[in-house]
Amino acid sequence: MNNNYIQPDNWSIIEEGFDTERVKSSESLMSLGNGAMGQRANFEEHYSGATFQGSYVAGVYYPDKTRVGWWKNGYPEYFAKVLNAPNWIGINVTINGEILDLANCNKIDDFRRELNMKEGWLSRSFRATLQNFVEIKVETKRFLSLDIDEVGAIEYHVTPLNNDAQIDFSPYLDNGITNEDSNWDDTFWDVLSVNHDNEQAFIVSKTMKTHFYVCTAMKTQVALNGNVLKQNKTISDTIDRIEFTYQNQVTKGDTITLTKFGGYTTDRNHDKNELISIAKNTLNKVSEMGFDALLEQQKLAWAKIWDMADITIEGDVAAQQGIRFNIFQLNQTYLGKDARLNIGPKGFTGEKYGGSTYWDTEAYCIPFYMATKDQNVAKSLLEYRYNHLGKAVENAEKLGFVNGAALYPMVTMNGEECHNEWEITFEEIHRNGAIAFAIYNYHRFTDDYSYIPQKGLEVLIGIARFWHQRATFSEAKQSHVILGVTGPNEYENNVNNNWYTNYIAKWCIDYAIENIDKIEADYNSDFTRIMNKTKLSKAEISQWGKVASNMYFPFSEDKNVYLQQDGFLDKELITVADLDRSQRPINQKWSWDRILRSPYIKQADILQGFYFFEDHFSIEELERHFDFYEPFTVHESSLSPCVHSIQAAKLGRMEQAYEFYLRTSRLDLDDYNKEVEEGLHITSMAGTWMSIVEGFGGMRIVDNTLSFEPKIPEQWDAYSFKVNFRNQIIKVNVCKGHTYFELEGYNDLNILVNGELVTISPNNMVTV
Repeated sequence: MNNNYIQPDNWSIIEEGFDTERVKSSESLMSLGNGAMGQRANFEEHYSGATFQGSYVAGVYYPDKTRVGWWKNGYPEYFAKVLNAPNWIGINVTINGEILDLANCNKIDDFRRELNMKEGWLSRSFRATLQNFVEIKVETKRFLSLDIDEVGAIEYHVTPLNNDAQIDFSPYLDNGITNEDSNWDDTFWDVLSVNHDNEQAFIVSKTMKTHFYVCTAMKTQVALNGNVLKQNKTISDTIDRIEFTYQNQVTKGDTITLTKFGGYTTDRNHDKNELISIAKNTLNKVSEMGFDALLEQQKLAWAKIWDMADITIEGDVAAQQGIRFNIFQLNQTYLGKDARLNIGPKGFTGEKYGGSTYWDTEAYCIPFYMATKDQNVAKSLLEYRYNHLGKAVENAEKLGFVNGAALYPMVTMNGEECHNEWEITFEEIHRNGAIAFAIYNYHRFTDDYSYIPQKGLEVLIGIARFWHQRATFSEAKQSHVILGVTGPNEYENNVNNNWYTNYIAKWCIDYAIENIDKIEADYNSDFTRIMNKTKLSKAEISQWGKVASNMYFPFSEDKNVYLQQDGFLDKELITVADLDRSQRPINQKWSWDRILRSPYIKQADILQGFYFFEDHFSIEELERHFDFYEPFTVHESSLSPCVHSIQAAKLGRMEQAYEFYLRTSRLDLDDYNKEVEEGLHITSMAGTWMSIVEGFGGMRIVDNTLSFEPKIPEQWDAYSFKVNFRNQIIKVNVCKGHTYFELEGYNDLNILVNGELVTISPNNMVTV
């Protein structure tokens, strides 16, 4: 199977030609979302071939009971599942009594599918000869409205080409769905009612255990050559499904069209007793607007997003398509409208990584949303963690921590830990550091300190308490050590003194103490409130300081590098270049035992620390550690290439930086990991944006000033991006030899360019 079948195009993801082997991959790649719901690019009509049906409603989940062979104290009770929601897109199509099914047609010609990222819609067209020898042309278009985010719209056109034909449309709602990743094959939904009203139908159901109420709704109409038909329909319903059937005799060459509006209303946003009436009103509103008017509204909404978030690349279509695909999918997943939501690693494109929030949000996504939207969007993501602080304390208590120590979950929907692999749940504790770093990063970029005295300091105190208790004083080393952890490199479990974990633990404590001192000096009422609430004493803070100031960091005098963990040099140090290609990816070819004993690194680990804290280290130290660790890195995490791209660019190694960029931006489009049919890597897509803006653009905050060190890959003629920096929008256009800066704002702005101070004025281009 060819993994590079997507056609090169600046603004669209295009598939030409029908191949059953790539149906599931295309369902992922062409997924739709609007922040409130999403769906894989499943066919509307019946398809009997291999498919992964998936529709999802933001924030609706099920606690699937943990399945393990041997229960251990502290195990999470459940693994959260992003629920496969009732299907509203379905339209069975029957031609002279034969169901249209692309898996069973005699012939399929001119198959073309396009995800238009500029305007936010998905289309499909083909000619098919059925087994009854009727030849038809089908054209479909659908989208999920950004402005009215409880609905989506479908237009489905069928034209008989070689004979007159009876064409029956049977649009339906189906609640008889399951999750592919269920632990126990449970039923996740309880159907409460199935009913209809004229051309509308509704299924009201609730989730088991979590009791989310959801109304799935549709409204349909049929038109012949653009003229709406008034006609009778037959209605069939069961305990979990309702279907309308419209029968029409269609003359050869005429086009019959079904327009279907559908979507979800939920009790997350409305009274559970009013879900049907709200769905009715919403469907009536959009059907009165009509498909075309709603689509025009969609185009305007996406134009507004692209005006701020777009990155243009001249001279490299593959790179341009890759970055726009990533930016598009990030905005389909999360728009910042609902502070109760977060960014799931698969978004609305699949069920893997069931929980909705990982440390990916803080480490990778916040910079993207902070710079391409209003800073309040990033602030909402910080507040999401503050709202879960009580649960983080509970999570720590289950593992034996006391006194308000907080351990944020590896995976969560509501603040509870719901990941059940011990080496990650119990040991990948560095996630706590990413939560604290995001607070620092937000303040550094926005200069808005208000969050820290209002909410953030309480989070920092809980995290500092955790690190203080998690460290152990080693008599042998006369230092504090952190034992039994898994670092960012998940190919080493239960190791001692993972450098990154130790380093971020020390930094978290120091940062918490620094902010306690600042708030005591400058925000006295907040300081008194927080000290009383947390029962924090000066004596306890002093104990934290002793741990931070005497933290152990493994170092090799021989190699002149920090060691990833105590035993790293005990391994057989064979580089990836000397590893047989047939053994890759090792996570699919090797036993876990063999992986754990190998030197191979899944993703940036020590280099993740050098990325976060690059101003703590010299360029020579970065180069030394990059040259030592990158050759052992297999980049089998989607989060790995972006960090390496940024650092390679900083080191001036532009060819290597470009290769890493292309890998991160086209990870899913080219299916590097041979798993795209499971869904997309949404959170790592923010790293793609970082690779250009922070990597090639060299954007940093230096001495409270926005700074750029622009570089350009040889393969590009030019590139440009915008950032919203402290409510002023800066456009950066990098060409070979020159960089142009423009400012949309009201006041002059001083920036650094290659270390030199430059002043840019509103609406006045500056060339450097």
